Amino acid sequence: MNVETEQRGMNMQPKEVKKKKLCPVSSKCGGCQWINKSYEEQLQVKSTIFRKLMEPYCRPEHIIAMEEPAHYRNKVHAAFGEDRRHNVISGIYEPKSHRIVPVDRCLIENRKADEIIVSIRGLLKSFKIRPYDEDSGYGLLRHVLIRIGHVTGQIMVVLVLSSPIMPSKNNFVKALRKLHPEITTIVVNVNERDTSMILGEKEQVIYGKGYIEDKLCGKTFRISPKSFYQVNPAQTEKLYARALEYAGLTGQETVLDAYCGTGTIGMIASDYAAQVIGVELNRDAVRDAVNNAKRNQISNIQFYQNDAGKFLLEMAEQDKRLDVLLMDPPRSGSSEEFLNAAAGIRPERIVYISCNPETLVRDVKYLVKRGYRAVKSVAVDMFPFTDSIESVTLLV
Repeated sequence: MNVETEQRGMNMQPKEVKKKKLCPVSSKCGGCQWINKSYEEQLQVKSTIFRKLMEPYCRPEHIIAMEEPAHYRNKVHAAFGEDRRHNVISGIYEPKSHRIVPVDRCLIENRKADEIIVSIRGLLKSFKIRPYDEDSGYGLLRHVLIRIGHVTGQIMVVLVLSSPIMPSKNNFVKALRKLHPEITTIVVNVNERDTSMILGEKEQVIYGKGYIEDKLCGKTFRISPKSFYQVNPAQTEKLYARALEYAGLTGQETVLDAYCGTGTIGMIASDYAAQVIGVELNRDAVRDAVNNAKRNQISNIQFYQNDAGKFLLEMAEQDKRLDVLLMDPPRSGSSEEFLNAAAGIRPERIVYISCNPETLVRDVKYLVKRGYRAVKSVAVDMFPFTDSIESVTLLV
């Protein structure tokens, strides 16, 4: 596996970014907090923030930059509504509100996804489909979700409706596919509840298989409307490559992938380990993980639906061996219960993937008190033009 060891892309900026640094709705949208900074400046600021936080424990390596830091999001969501003149609009919610900021094109979103959303908006009038109004409860189309396979190019369109009845849905599919024949599946998701959640429980496939597939680090993953899948696969490959380099697998180890989600990094690690165990609390994610392992014909991985901390405690009570712990917790970081359990079973190496440097440092500090030391760490720029910092840290 090729691992990027030098900082790349520091001075590279897409032509589009150089020409047009400002987005017309950036002040209202709030999605790209750093849209006015050059990419080089963004990397420098992120490097400085991460270095200051981590230096008490270890000196971080150079940040891993993105070669083309634009249009990287392969999952694009648009809310639908009407303006004061009852014209259909689609876009992004203004922060801390349900006011829609109209967006046709976005610097960080996949171009094709944006084009499809604009096309759907243009079809609504001829099919007499009105966007949903949260105040009155009238209207049909609430959201559109587009997911695109980075490697495969497969495209899923999810129409989130307030009712399961969609007029002329077959003709709508034909009209949309005439504009975008590259679409491989279309799913209707029904969300009848008064909720901030985008997706509801009921789904109906109206074109194609109801899922797409993509490849990541040589593995194939099935992506359904609700599946978790990294939104920037190009940088995810670099992130996982560094994580596996830190793990130092020789083919003899037992590896635990905690907070494993749909099992991506655990399945990638399975090529280099004797045994991989994935633990995840979300039942749907575990089901996807099992299916993905079968799809890739991986026989040395098992998935369990359980709390990761409880699972570690049970392993320790049964005197089971654990060589490497891979952990990728949510932004809130890990719990003391989990960290205590991890320190109790004492894996030789802990590889901590983090999307929040502040909770990472809090957890590293806790593990250091329990006998571990951080020896390597690196930030990976997964989300250019935002203030988010992803990272990998090795503790031994």
